[in-house]
Amino acid sequence: MTTTTQPLPFTFDPAAGNDVDSDLYLLDNLLDDQARDVQARVRAFVDNDLLPVINDYWERAEVPYELIPKLAALNIAGGTIQGYGCPGLTRLAASTAAAELARGDGSINTFFGVHSGLAMGSIDMLGSEEQKQRWLPAMARFDKIGAFALTEPSHGSDSVSLETTARREGETYVLNGSKRWIGNASFADVVIIFARDEADDSVKGFVMEKDANGNHPAGYNATVITGKMGKRAVLQPNIVIEDLRIPAENRLENCSSFKDVNKVLAATRGGVAWEALGHAVAAYEIAVAYAKTRVQFGKEIGRFQLVQNKLANMLAQLTAIKLTCFRLNQLADEGAMTSPMASMAKMFAARQGRWICSEARDIMGGNGLLLENHVARHLTDMEVVFTYEGTDTMQSLILGRHITGFSAFA
Repeated sequence: MTTTTQPLPFTFDPAAGNDVDSDLYLLDNLLDDQARDVQARVRAFVDNDLLPVINDYWERAEVPYELIPKLAALNIAGGTIQGYGCPGLTRLAASTAAAELARGDGSINTFFGVHSGLAMGSIDMLGSEEQKQRWLPAMARFDKIGAFALTEPSHGSDSVSLETTARREGETYVLNGSKRWIGNASFADVVIIFARDEADDSVKGFVMEKDANGNHPAGYNATVITGKMGKRAVLQPNIVIEDLRIPAENRLENCSSFKDVNKVLAATRGGVAWEALGHAVAAYEIAVAYAKTRVQFGKEIGRFQLVQNKLANMLAQLTAIKLTCFRLNQLADEGAMTSPMASMAKMFAARQGRWICSEARDIMGGNGLLLENHVARHLTDMEVVFTYEGTDTMQSLILGRHITGFSAFA
């Protein structure tokens, strides 16, 4: 009786992508010293701490809480916020951190972005000096985790029409309503909740805190959404708010309309473009490394014209995303960035980033479906990026209004 030895399945090390050059236009040469330092530190965290464990957490739809102390040690929470224990990063350094986190994993980037950009950003932009002193230092250390509750079940893109209400009763506000897709909100220590004041119909922001025992107050019930196809390692619950009492001193002092909320959203929209860049870089670099090692029809697939054509177009679009991100940051630093500019950056980066991840998956064939090769995770996470912080269609309508002068919104 004879036996035959079955060939081992092809194995590929995605870390090989670390040796791929994705910066054809040498844009990293434009990084300031602080951004270079942040890039190196975050990349080391991603490669050494995040990538070895994230697939298991992503598949189980669990948050890798073990990584939070190491994320805190990077000293990047709060981004550009000056003082209050925050790092006071340049805009370029903070953006580079987002891109590098996304190069590792979208869930971790969303966890961080919600905490640092949306929650801490709301307190910094809309809070009083006392409120900043009260919450920001602990959040910068990750001693307290933040969440940002704006989106509602019936008001996603139409968030300006939010229906959650707030009623003043003495030194307390009583909130009622519901929120949906609120990252970190099932375990966050500090939750920024936006509601419409029954007295004057204005939109106000409130900071809900856990009590001394670490529990959310009565009237706040968060149920984690399950069955997600992307961003599985960040928890995004539905929230039911029933007669939730928040002290009047916890109302964000400088939030009195949705225009104030928009200040926070405009500041973070550009960050989503940088996140898309991170996903695109990861997918492209893995695809190149794969094409140079995967043998089919007797030679590496990178030798075939169609594969080279795909990679060339991927690199061109990746470079265009990066150029857009860098220019948007320059405009923001100059105080010249407008809402249409941010919308175009988010729309273009998310659309092309999703395409790059899809092309990378295609180049890898069936192996691209496996979590162990990481591209599948980036692709499905990019589906989320394509949608959140304003869908592709909504961003196009903001841009279209700027182009024509006509609003297509109802």
